[in-house]
Amino acid sequence: MQTQKPLLPDAARRAAAWCVVALLLTGVAAVGIWLCVTFQAAVTPVLLAVLGTGLLGPMHQRLVRMGMNRSLAAGLTCAAVVAVAGGTTYIVVGALSDTGDQIIASLRQAAKDLAEHFGAAGTSLEDLAANSKDLLGTFGGTAASGVISGLSVVGEVIGTTVLALLLMFFFLRDSDRAVGTLRSLVPHATGDVVEAMGRRAFEAVEGFMRGTTFIALIDAVCITTGLLILRVPGAVGLGALVFIGAYIPYLGAFISGAVAVLVALADRGVVIALWALGVVLAVQVLEGYVLQPVIQSRTVQMHPAVVMLAITAGAAVAGILGMLLAVPLTAAAFGIIGELRRRYAAGTEAAGP
Repeated sequence: MQTQKPLLPDAARRAAAWCVVALLLTGVAAVGIWLCVTFQAAVTPVLLAVLGTGLLGPMHQRLVRMGMNRSLAAGLTCAAVVAVAGGTTYIVVGALSDTGDQIIASLRQAAKDLAEHFGAAGTSLEDLAANSKDLLGTFGGTAASGVISGLSVVGEVIGTTVLALLLMFFFLRDSDRAVGTLRSLVPHATGDVVEAMGRRAFEAVEGFMRGTTFIALIDAVCITTGLLILRVPGAVGLGALVFIGAYIPYLGAFISGAVAVLVALADRGVVIALWALGVVLAVQVLEGYVLQPVIQSRTVQMHPAVVMLAITAGAAVAGILGMLLAVPLTAAAFGIIGELRRRYAAGTEAAGP
């Protein structure tokens, strides 16, 4: 009896199977993103709390090993977060508010110098700088008309922050029960696989947060030192802004560096501003070619193109908050995929000839 010949070649059937898998994964991802956007008010504090837990877990564990109660250790850790974040915000806002008028005046002067050197070609720049206060006033009037919505946004931010802190407290206090809780949510046969995937995902987030914090601290110290040497006002506040901006790869460093150069231009002139630009560029080169490869390669291995695509997608989905969360979530996804590949490869080798 002759066996029936398949209608499609083996390669075509494999390609079709992979296409079906890709479509299923895309559908699941789309539904997951839709659910996260729909329930953003609940999902965002959870994600922020997970990031904070990954960053501050070692501090909490050290306090517990010193004999402190788990609840008290979690409370002290959260209090330290509030103190550091509040102090950093106060320093940054103070530095920018003190030099805001000087930045506008320096931009006017720079536009006037360009107009003198390049003639009529610089007239539009000069007019724009001369009308900058009117433009800011118009913008301020428009913003004032929506004060109710502005207060609503502020209320949402405060509520999200408070909820994230409370969740981080519970995550830190009950971290020893996380594995048991995760296993109770899945079938018994898949418990080991889900636990391994969860550990790899959290380790990826933990490694990203620790590596980014260490790099941000080095960047902030180097740039603050350079600005202090150049006697730029608000150098400590600008360094704090660099530290905060480092959590958004590439874009955060660009924005914080641009603000530092503008403040130097406002108070110290073009020459010092160019020196400040040199300091910022030197620190960014140090970060890109030394710190990132050495530190992040030991924690999370992601190509820069993947990072930029993740940031773009995060900005499209959730704005600045999406940019902040995109890279650690992508790192967690890479950790899960790596664990699945490792297990799949081990199963394939065990079932080999």
